[in-house]
Amino acid sequence: MKFAERVIDIPNAFDPSPLNDEQLSRFYYEETMCVRTGDEYMSPIADICDACKQPSEHNTFLLLGHRGCGKSTELNHMSAKLKQDGYQVLTIECGVDLDLNNPLYADLLILMGEALLRIADQVDCELDANTVQTVRDFWSIEQEKCTTVADLASIQVEGGASAETPSIVKSLLKIFLKVKADLKFNEENRNIYREKVAKRAGDWILALKSIADKITSRLNGKQPIIIFEDLDKLNPDDAWKVFYSYAKTLTGVPIPVIYTFPIALSYDPRFAALESFFTPKTLPMIKLENIDGSFNDSGYSTILNIIKKRTHQELFADGVLKLLITQTGGSLRDLFFAINSSAQRAVRRESPTIELEDADRALEQLKTSLTRRIERKHYGFLADIIKGNREQIQDRKMLLEMLQANTVLEYNGKRWHNVHPLVVQFLKDQGLVQND
Repeated sequence: MKFAERVIDIPNAFDPSPLNDEQLSRFYYEETMCVRTGDEYMSPIADICDACKQPSEHNTFLLLGHRGCGKSTELNHMSAKLKQDGYQVLTIECGVDLDLNNPLYADLLILMGEALLRIADQVDCELDANTVQTVRDFWSIEQEKCTTVADLASIQVEGGASAETPSIVKSLLKIFLKVKADLKFNEENRNIYREKVAKRAGDWILALKSIADKITSRLNGKQPIIIFEDLDKLNPDDAWKVFYSYAKTLTGVPIPVIYTFPIALSYDPRFAALESFFTPKTLPMIKLENIDGSFNDSGYSTILNIIKKRTHQELFADGVLKLLITQTGGSLRDLFFAINSSAQRAVRRESPTIELEDADRALEQLKTSLTRRIERKHYGFLADIIKGNREQIQDRKMLLEMLQANTVLEYNGKRWHNVHPLVVQFLKDQGLVQND
């Protein structure tokens, strides 16, 4: 990714993927938390970061936030800072490593084992004979059921080496790479792994603890940290199946673990039960409007500065950036989509700048995508929010649906809601809401 000097470069500079370690120093804009939370001294990401530095037997987090609000980039930034302080942080991309349409809590525990082995390998951590034996004993199973499990159960010291050598870690890791592939693509083997963990979850957690303790000792008391990305994309039923039913098990691994989680589900009464096990933190949207309807200059300036990190403001004609920013409601994902679509149209017109006509077409495309997610039964509910009912929303079921669809956005400091500006425009076009 490079800074965009011309309109044709913009789609590269506004890649919606989270910023990685190499990109953070060039493209990350630091000053967003104050406008997100309404307080310069409050930051959910800083809270998690500080907690990760305190050794604890209970340090498991749920990070909530709208898709497209910047969670992944903020987590990557946090990871980079922790690594600078000597911590080992590993992010598991569940959208890559799992079938998110068929998740189970056991999958997460298995991926956690593979992640800890990767960390052990990275820091040349030695596993003692007892730890290796614990892993072997857990995976003992009839060979004909699954050759991969049999391989794990038969790991042994070869060539006269002792169990305290990194080669054992590499041997285990090699087999776990096959396990990870099976979790996504091989249903038969996946069910065997899940059955194994489901029957003896406590034993597997003890094995994970044993590996984590060795890493912590190797790092002079600094615990390894694991982040599970993409779990906020789970549908509600699957999210409850994974987290609500197995909260105690998932929080049983005594190292810092951060799970992303669907923000809409925080309105379900069952969420209160999760708070007994996990520490929830919410990354707020960047506000472009205050609860009283007034324009939020700080929010606008913040998003403008994010854009300036990636391209020249002069590549946009007068009024274009303000239109794109205000009509996407603080959703960076929607904003980047609109900028890229506008740029592509400008390139096809052979224009050196993005004009209002390009932005209008891009926003219309985005509006069509958003409004496909709502039905006539939702119109009155949305109109009620637009007319001023932004805090005391009685129909929690419909609110959950609209948050899940990203047609209603939640803002913090003081928790309140607003309808996505493009959906507002759609309802005005339908005559359901009066124009200002």
